[in-house]
Amino acid sequence: MSQRVIPLVDHRSLLRLPEAVSPDRSGPVLDRLQRPLHDLRISVTDRCNFRCGYCMPREVFDTRYAFLPQRSLLTFEEIERTARVFAGLGVRKLRLTGGEPLLRRGIESLVAMLAALRTPGGAPLDLTLTTNGSLLARKARDLAAAGLRRVTVSLDALDDATFRRMNDADFPVADVLAGIEAALDAGLAPLKVNMVVQRGVNDHEILPMARHFRSLPVELRFIEYMDVGETNGWRLDDVVPSSEVLARIGAAFPLEPIAAAEEGATAERHRYVEAGVPGRIGTVSSVTRAFCSDCSRARLSTDGKVYTCLFAGAGHDLRGLLRAGADDAALASAIAGLWSARDDRYSEQRADAVASVPAAPAPRERRVEMHYIGG
Repeated sequence: MSQRVIPLVDHRSLLRLPEAVSPDRSGPVLDRLQRPLHDLRISVTDRCNFRCGYCMPREVFDTRYAFLPQRSLLTFEEIERTARVFAGLGVRKLRLTGGEPLLRRGIESLVAMLAALRTPGGAPLDLTLTTNGSLLARKARDLAAAGLRRVTVSLDALDDATFRRMNDADFPVADVLAGIEAALDAGLAPLKVNMVVQRGVNDHEILPMARHFRSLPVELRFIEYMDVGETNGWRLDDVVPSSEVLARIGAAFPLEPIAAAEEGATAERHRYVEAGVPGRIGTVSSVTRAFCSDCSRARLSTDGKVYTCLFAGAGHDLRGLLRAGADDAALASAIAGLWSARDDRYSEQRADAVASVPAAPAPRERRVEMHYIGG
């Protein structure tokens, strides 16, 4: 049996921002592939109370791992200001993530600050949050009261033994289900549940998950296992294609496709043919059907680096500008320059490489870990 080798180097690297440009106020900021900047994912902590193998395997993220010190984290005021500048450049959707964002003390205060932001036209931003659900039951009502609009909960299995094994924290599935119920009761909807599917690990849970959530006003999204970061031991053989997921569910509960929820959405959506069933199915095919051409997402790390791709190796320093006293115009110019220089399309390039040399994939470039910039 071969040993699994996991690198222990720190990949939270830093790049200088590209040359600043003056944003064109007459139109959206576009990258080199003509993709607009519409979404900002904000990581509020690099810590998590789970140790899922595809994100934060315990053999790396143990008690010796050096998480970011408090002084390195962006303050809520810095996050709010950055989000406001991004909104001025065309961002319409903010997603709070992590790590586990509900571990950040006072997260409700940040939600209230971001909920007060408006687009240049005066519309509120679409404010949502992704969580593992462990603290959601106790926080859902306060988050909704603070202005959170929607929530996405990660849940990789309904079977308790499988779920405890995957989260590697002995956390019970019943508590996550209680969090989902609390979120629905608090009006955090439409609610999404994300399941990362790994062959031989939890793919036997596809149908039980569909059966459970089809009767709830929930979109259950099946995500192809991705090669994010460098510590999860990813192999193409472990990926369960979305087409297979849909075939398994459709054999028991016939499905039909429906329109995307929004422009640039990552999930292909289906509903149950049976009348009166409120549940929806989504598939995120980031491995077998890359959607780089529609990607409109930037990511802000916990310590203020901007990443233009989930698979990036290094981020661009924005915290330095914030703490050096740069005004909003300078921040906007720096962000516009970064986005205008963007040409990321890693998932498409990965697909091309796998198709051309399936037996010998190209060496992986170093990449930042998902817990640090959010999924």
